Amino acid sequence: MGASRFDGDEIDDDETIDGGGPDEGPEQRITRNWNELLQELRVLQTGVQILTGFLLTVPFSPRFPDLSEHQQSLYLVVLVGSVITTSLIIAPVSFHRMLFRRRQRRWLVTASHICARAGLVGFAIVSALVVLLVFDVVLSLGAAIIAAIGVLVLFVSLWAGLPLANGRNNSH
Repeated sequence: MGASRFDGDEIDDDETIDGGGPDEGPEQRITRNWNELLQELRVLQTGVQILTGFLLTVPFSPRFPDLSEHQQSLYLVVLVGSVITTSLIIAPVSFHRMLFRRRQRRWLVTASHICARAGLVGFAIVSALVVLLVFDVVLSLGAAIIAAIGVLVLFVSLWAGLPLANGRNNSH
């Protein structure tokens, strides 16, 4: 997975794992990888778009002017982070449109894979920042920091810890 080239080689090179087989050729594998990546992005895209849409309405709520300056600043950071995350998740659609029928699927899968990973990280951070903001408004900054750290620990545990633990258990 740590290939330094930007050509897709790091994406599922072991054709006997995860749906491929010994008869699957490189083009079939890259097509399968693209289709699997699209399915993952569809799930994430919906959540990110709903979150971003909700965040866009917050300044129009009656209580928004009552937020402290640091809470309003935090809100803006959360909003910008959500928009950046949305752009990362939707970027593969643009890549596909720009490169359609140009035989660039290997690059497309690699670039989309990178965007998906960055989008997942962005979603985890934005989610933690939303919790930080809400807990700060409702309870206190101290409670907000604890809750946000808890959310980050949850995301890291589920999204990285469990897969890594599974990889260690199945590596023999």
